[in-house]
Amino acid sequence: MKKLDQKIKKLVTEGKKKGHLTYDEINDLLPEEVSSPEDIDRVLTTLGELDIPIVSSPKELALRSRPSPTKALETERPREYDAVRSYLYQMGKIPLLTREEEIALSKAIEEGRETLKKLFRQIIPKDKLKELLEEKKITDLVKEVKRVYKTRTESPFPKEEELPYPVDWKKFEELLPQIEEAESKVEKAKKKMIESNLRLVVSIAKKYINRGLSFLDLIQEGNIGLMRAVEKFEYKRGFKFSTYATWWIRQAITRAIADQARTIRIPVHMIETMNKLLKISQNFVQEHGREPTAEELAKLMNLPVEKVRGILKISQHPISLETPVGSDEDTHFGDFIEDETAEQPLDSAAFQMLKEQIEEVLETLPERERDILKLRFGIGETTPHTLEEVGKKFNVTRERVRQIEAKALKKLRHPARSKKLRGHLE
Repeated sequence: MKKLDQKIKKLVTEGKKKGHLTYDEINDLLPEEVSSPEDIDRVLTTLGELDIPIVSSPKELALRSRPSPTKALETERPREYDAVRSYLYQMGKIPLLTREEEIALSKAIEEGRETLKKLFRQIIPKDKLKELLEEKKITDLVKEVKRVYKTRTESPFPKEEELPYPVDWKKFEELLPQIEEAESKVEKAKKKMIESNLRLVVSIAKKYINRGLSFLDLIQEGNIGLMRAVEKFEYKRGFKFSTYATWWIRQAITRAIADQARTIRIPVHMIETMNKLLKISQNFVQEHGREPTAEELAKLMNLPVEKVRGILKISQHPISLETPVGSDEDTHFGDFIEDETAEQPLDSAAFQMLKEQIEEVLETLPERERDILKLRFGIGETTPHTLEEVGKKFNVTRERVRQIEAKALKKLRHPARSKKLRGHLE
C-alpha cells in the first residue's frame, strides 16, 4: 500500500507538471501486482479529483470535447500500410467517451437487457426463465431461441427442433420486432463502448511486448478482455469503465501469454512471478548498470536462491533452428550452431594420414599375415572378426590364427616399421 501511495504521488506530480497523463505513463508507473479494480480505481479517482486528464497521447486532449475526429486525423494517411499501422490509424479516428457518455451507454445496455427479460417472461414460464438466466446471459438466450425459430420457419425442410425448455412460439413471433429492437439497442451500445476504448487495450498491450506473443496478438487478446469488461460492467458501483476494463484486459493478456506464448505451458501464477522478477531485474540494471546475480534477485524477492534459479531457467524461450537470420532470410539460426558430432577437419586429415601409413606398413608383411591382421582389427571392415571367424575363412584352427597374429604384430613392432606410426601416438 505504501508503495502504491508513492507511485500515486509521483503520478500526481508528473500530471500537474504536464497538465495531463497518458495511459502509457500510468501503466509504466503502476506496480505489476496492482491489478484489482479497487486499486486502479483509487489511482484514477485521485487523478480525476485533481483534474488531471488521462489520454492515450497528448494529441487526443481535444478529442474529449469533440464529437468527431479532427480534420488532420481525417485527412492524414499512414505511410506504411502494414497491419498494425492500419489498425492504429482506424482506431485513432474513433473519439473517446466522456464519463457522461459512458454512463449513458451503460444505461442503454442495462435498459435493453431489462426489456429483453420482460419480453421473454411472456414467452418462457417465469420460473424456468429465472433458472435459465442463472446459467446464461439474456442476450445468449435470445440468440439461442432466434436460431431455433429460424430453423423452424425458414428451412426448406422444417423440422421440429425442440429446446430443453418450453417456448410460446406464437407469442415469440408476435414480440419478435420488439425483441430485435431491444437486442439492437444493446449491441450498438456495447459496440460503441468497445470501439471507444480500443486505445486502452493498445496502451496496456505495449507493456507485454517481447513476452512471446506478437503485438497484434496481444491487442487481440486485450480486445477479448475489453469485450468481457463491457459485458460485466456495472456503472452503479461507481467505477470508471477504464478502471474496470484495465483489470480485465490485463488478465486476458497475461492468461494468453501463459497459454499460447510457450511450447510448454506455464501456469498463470508462475507467469506473474516471472513478470515480477523481470521488473525487479530491470530496475536493478537501471540502478547498478549490470545484470543482477541469482543471489541478489533472491534477496530482493524474498525467495530461496534455488527457486530464483528455477524461475530464470523457466523464463528462457525455446527458439526454432529454422528461424531466419538477417534481412535476406536465406540463413537460419541452426547454421550458427556447432554440430558437436561432426568430425573436425584437423582430426579428419590426421586420421586419413594414419590410415595411409598403416596401409603402407601392412604392405611390408606377407599377404596371409596382412589379411589376418586386417580381419582381426577390422581394418577395411565394418567390425573386427573373432579368431574362430578368421580360422574358418583361412581353413585353420583358432590357435593357428592367434599364432600368425602374434607373429605379425611382433614384426610391426620392429623399429624399422613402428617409427612410421609412432608420431601418431603423441
